[in-house]
Amino acid sequence: MADVKYDVLGIGNALFDVLVRTDEAFLAKHGMTKGSMSLIDEARAAAIYKDMGPATEVSGGSAANTIVGIASLGARAAYVGKVKDDQIGNLYVHDIRAAGVAFNTPAAKDGPATGCSYILVTGDGERTMNTYLGAAQDLSPADIDPAEIAGAAIVYLEGYLWDPKNAKDAFVKAAKIAHDAKRKVALTLSDSFCVDRYRDEFLSLMRNGTVDIVFANESELHSLYMTSDFDTALKQLRNDVNLGVVTRSEKGCMVVSSEDAIAAPASPVDKVVDTTGAGDLFAAGFLYGLARNFGYKQCGELGALAAAEVIQHIGARPLVSLKELAQQRGLTA
Repeated sequence: MADVKYDVLGIGNALFDVLVRTDEAFLAKHGMTKGSMSLIDEARAAAIYKDMGPATEVSGGSAANTIVGIASLGARAAYVGKVKDDQIGNLYVHDIRAAGVAFNTPAAKDGPATGCSYILVTGDGERTMNTYLGAAQDLSPADIDPAEIAGAAIVYLEGYLWDPKNAKDAFVKAAKIAHDAKRKVALTLSDSFCVDRYRDEFLSLMRNGTVDIVFANESELHSLYMTSDFDTALKQLRNDVNLGVVTRSEKGCMVVSSEDAIAAPASPVDKVVDTTGAGDLFAAGFLYGLARNFGYKQCGELGALAAAEVIQHIGARPLVSLKELAQQRGLTA
């Protein structure tokens, strides 16, 4: 087995986040489903952006947010995602490298612009996302470096990769390389609407062993198994994957395997400002703990700590050192 170069390597849609506070009237005016992620074309992106008020702009993307969180915890982290060699793409590359993440995917010289996600945050902290994939959809198997994948203890993939065909092929290639190198493959289901689109394919990935670890929130879990009964869905998850991790907001999380089911509590939160990145940062904390061979309960507590930090401010990336935060809380040495 090759030496481990990275604790976690993430693969995802590299997107620049444009976040704005808004109200439900804005969502209704633009025909948006609150709490969802919708794929949009360049024309709709321009129309939404034109109507938005003052925005916060920052590098994002689900798996990228997770990987930045892992780096903030002090682990060795890498990311694979496609941007264009344009102003936003160059800013994206700078941001993720400045966060301590290895990022070597070649930027596209032509084709669509760097992708953007227009994120509307309502007063209750709920986020509604409208995503123009742009260059991200051109991530292809050619962007998957076998040595980089084989050098990662855990390869983390986002469900959103299942939207673009080329990215889907890259996902499958990476999973095979990882398993051939005796590494673990993790998948986040990303969004209940994403699960609705690809339910059978996600279940197949789990049941045929393409993925070893699955992250989901309650909504995604219910969508996956088409049941409103949590215990029924959780039981099915235990049968379908080696390790399942289900977040339940203020109820904490459940970690299930064929041998056990463990609950971990949520971290206290003063005020929810923006839920963007909550699941991403939870996965960061959990994967960090897993890479350090911590027990599942401690992994869940680290995930809850990271998620609690990110939902108390605008934006999907931590504003403080998660490593220091975890040490202060006694979760790491």
